Amino acid sequence: MSSKGLLLPIAAPSGTGKTTVCRHLIKNDARFVFSVSATTRAPRKTERDGVDYHFLSRDQFEEYIRRQKLAEYEEVFGNYYGTLRSTLDEALENGKILLLDIDVKGALRIKRLYPDDTVSIFLLPPNNAELMRRLKGRGTDDEKSIAIRSARIPDEIKLGEQFDYQIVNNQLDETLRKISIIIEEYWKK
Repeated sequence: MSSKGLLLPIAAPSGTGKTTVCRHLIKNDARFVFSVSATTRAPRKTERDGVDYHFLSRDQFEEYIRRQKLAEYEEVFGNYYGTLRSTLDEALENGKILLLDIDVKGALRIKRLYPDDTVSIFLLPPNNAELMRRLKGRGTDDEKSIAIRSARIPDEIKLGEQFDYQIVNNQLDETLRKISIIIEEYWKK
């Protein structure tokens, strides 16, 4: 394996199965570490600081922005979310594959900041009907949230064309196999 690490941002429209894919990659390959994002939203009952998110006050987050400690960030529904530069740099220095379960714009920002160390993957749904079935089947979003997420899908898919790879996530095992092939090609370089 290369001593240099790899940044692997994976983005997808909501409901495509991105989080499931990321969980399986982490579970099945010790080279992977998960990028813990920073946020200003309040922790949920089961979430732990430094494990699920780095929970910051709004003032702390804005100080991180001013001091350029974030590789990317976004304000979503009144809360900030972002990726710490230190997380990216540490993974690269330690020869790890840093898996980023991230939104489309954030993935593209990381690709611009670390072009030689990033392989970006965009997951596509098999079709729109299946995507809506998955999104509704999660049971985590009300109808209003589903409508908001659905309205973003065409723009996300268009931005997804800028990623290094696009994979249709129809069968989990096949998606994982394709990602493994991409990673092995990177190590050969």
